Amino acid sequence: MDSELMDPWYTLEWFMPSTLKAFSWEYPIFFYLLLAVPLLFVVRWLLRYYFNQKLPVAVSQKDLAASPLNLIRLLPEFLLMLALMLIVTALARPQKTNEKVEQWTEGIDIMIALDISQSMQIEDFTPNRLEAAKKVALDFIKGRLQDRIGLVVFSGDAFSLAPLTTDYDLLRSYINEINFEMIENRGTAIGSAMAVVTNRMRESESKSKVCILLSDGDNTAGNIDPITAAELASAYGIKVYTIVVGKEGLVPYGKDFFGRPNMIENTVDETTLRKMADIGGGQFFRATDNQALVQVFSKIDQYEKAEIKETRFKDTSDYYFIYLQWAVSFFLLWLLLKSTFISNVLQD
Repeated sequence: MDSELMDPWYTLEWFMPSTLKAFSWEYPIFFYLLLAVPLLFVVRWLLRYYFNQKLPVAVSQKDLAASPLNLIRLLPEFLLMLALMLIVTALARPQKTNEKVEQWTEGIDIMIALDISQSMQIEDFTPNRLEAAKKVALDFIKGRLQDRIGLVVFSGDAFSLAPLTTDYDLLRSYINEINFEMIENRGTAIGSAMAVVTNRMRESESKSKVCILLSDGDNTAGNIDPITAAELASAYGIKVYTIVVGKEGLVPYGKDFFGRPNMIENTVDETTLRKMADIGGGQFFRATDNQALVQVFSKIDQYEKAEIKETRFKDTSDYYFIYLQWAVSFFLLWLLLKSTFISNVLQD
C-alpha cells in the first residue's frame, strides 16, 4: 500500500512537488481553469472599482497613513481563490495506478542425447567434436526458462546421465564431467539412445516434449534400430531434432610423434538421422564447424519456446477527495471571515 494512503487529508504532504508528480491526472485539461481563477478575481475587482457606489468621507491627513495590517482585509479573497483552485485540482482527478503483471509459463521437457563415441575426438571442431557439443549445450541451457532438461549419453551403450530437471546448475556440472571413458563399449548406439530418451519422457505430462540427438556417425552398436526407436518416440509425442556433426574427407585426429595432426578419412551418412527427424516431426541439421553448431542450437532454441502467459491487474486509487476537503475547508473559512471585521464591509 502507498505510504501516502496513511497520511491524513490535512497534511501539507499533499502539496509537495514529489507527491504531485507521482499522480496521474484523469482530466488534466481542467488545469487550464487555474489561469482563469486569478483572472476572475481581477475582473471582479475592476467591476467593483468602477461600478460600486462611492461614499465621500472627510478624514485628516494623518488618518490616511498606510499600514501593513490593512492587507489582512485581503485574506478572505485569498482564501476564496485557494478554494476555487483546489476545486479545479479535484476536477482534474489525481490518481495513482499500481499495475501488476503476473507471468507464468508451462515449460517444455527437453532431453539432450549426446554421442561420446571415440570418433567425437576428431578435431575438425575446436578443440574437438565432443567439447564443442558440450559448450553449445551449456549455452543452450542458459537460455531456457522453467524447462525441464535431461541428459542421455551414448557410445556402444546408452544411459541416462540426468533425469528431467530444472536444476540447471546440476545439469551444467554433469555436462562438464562428460568424457569418452564413461562408457566402455565402443560404437555408436543411436537406436539405444533414442530408446532411453523415450523411456525417460514417456510418463511426462508436458504439452511439448523434445529430443535433441547429436551424433557424428552411423548406428554401429546396440540392439534397437534407430528408425524403430524414432517411431516409438513419435508415438509418445516426442519431437525429434537430429544433428550430424563433422566434415567429410580428411580430418585431424590426434597427433603423430612430432606433434603434427594425423589426418584420417571421414565419411558421414546423414540418411538415418534425417529419417529419424522426419518421423519425429522435428528437423535435421548438419554442422561442420563450431559456429555452425552454435547456429543449429540457436535455431532449435527459437523453435522450442514455451508460451509465456501474462495477466495484468490495474489498481487505481483516486485522491480528488483530498483536495476537495481542502477546498471546502477554505470556503467555510472564507464565509466565516467574510462576516468579521477583517472584510472591508464597505465593498459589499
